[in-house]
Order: sequence, then C-alpha cells, then structure tokens
Amino acid sequence: MYKACIFDLDGTLTDTLSSISYFANRALEKYGLKAVEKEKYKIMVGNGAKNLVRRMLKENNCEDEEVYLKVLDEYNSTYDNDFTYLTSVYDGVKELLSFLKSNGLKLAVVSNKPHSTTVQIVDHFFPEGTFDIVYGQRENVPIKPDPAAVLDVMESFGVLPEECIYAGDTGTDMKTGKNAGAFTVGVTWGFRQEKELRENGADIVINHPDELINYIKNA
Repeated sequence: MYKACIFDLDGTLTDTLSSISYFANRALEKYGLKAVEKEKYKIMVGNGAKNLVRRMLKENNCEDEEVYLKVLDEYNSTYDNDFTYLTSVYDGVKELLSFLKSNGLKLAVVSNKPHSTTVQIVDHFFPEGTFDIVYGQRENVPIKPDPAAVLDVMESFGVLPEECIYAGDTGTDMKTGKNAGAFTVGVTWGFRQEKELRENGADIVINHPDELINYIKNA
C-alpha cells in the first residue's frame, strides 16, 4: 500500500518549457548571444539552473565565466519576477492530486529548480495544502539524481521507500527514484521520451495522469 507520492515539477506537474525557453533566450540575447531553439530546452533542462545556463552557453560556444555569471543572474531574476508567464498545469494533474489526497497519500514536490521559484510556482498553481512538502534546489543539498532530498521527504513523512511513489519525466528523475528505493513512474507528457524513462529504471511509464489513478486502484 502506497503512503506517499513525490513529484518532479517541470515537465511532470507543470508545463514550463515555453516559460523557461523565453526567459533563457532573453538572458542570452541581453549579453549578445544567440537564442536557442525551444525544442532543445527539453534536453537541456532537468539538472538545475546552473547546468542549464552552462548548456545554453555551450550552444553559443561560449566559455567565458563572467558571461556565465551574468546570464545566470539575469535568467534567475527575470524568471522569478514573472514565473507564471507561459506556464500551465498539465491536463489531468489536478484530478490525480485530488485522488491521491482523498486516498490518504502524503504529497511532495522535489525539483532541481531553485527552491524559491519552486515554492512560488506550486503556491500559485495549486490550492493551499495540496502538497505537504515542497523542495527545490537548496544550498548544501545535492541535486537529483542524488536521492538526498527525496530521502528527506520520506523521513519527514515517516514512510519506507517501498511505500513511496516517485513520478517524473526525465532519466534523471528515474535515477532519483531508484536511488531512493521508491516505485518509479515515468510520465511521457513532459520533456523526454519513453525510451529514456525505461532505460533509466522506470517501473511503469504512463501517458496521462489517469493511468496512475488506475494503477493505484488496482495495486
């Protein structure tokens, strides 16, 4: 019997691709660099803002550390100031969360997005009390696929790894769930393909939130 479900944010609960690419490209262009094709961000995101900006500069063949710091600061600050822009909740997600809550599961978000931005997005798009814990990238806590943040959540919830579901849309997420000992659910409506999810250890792969509801009902 599952007692908790932990979710990634970008590409799992919220569709942030247009928002991320918009603010990322604005930051690049401010410092004289070329915008990156939107679809490329599907591969570039997932390992935190610092790694994202490194990849953005690599697309521009730029290794200048001063430029990196300026672009990172510009991206973080402009995104934080308008984090709802071009962002939406995926179809069926709110119904899934309502089902899980009504069946007594504890809910959490663990994201590699900066912590303050993660909290703001969750607070804006989901009713108060939907999630019991929300963690973004925090100082002195390693980012996913290190399981530290997920294990922190499990400990706070008082649940065993085998009592926990971890759901995400990337290979990084699947590795995170496996590293934490959770039942790992890969979702295909986000940034990556089914092949990547399965290759990185997804226990099941779903194409719509309703499929997780049905899985839990029949578990």
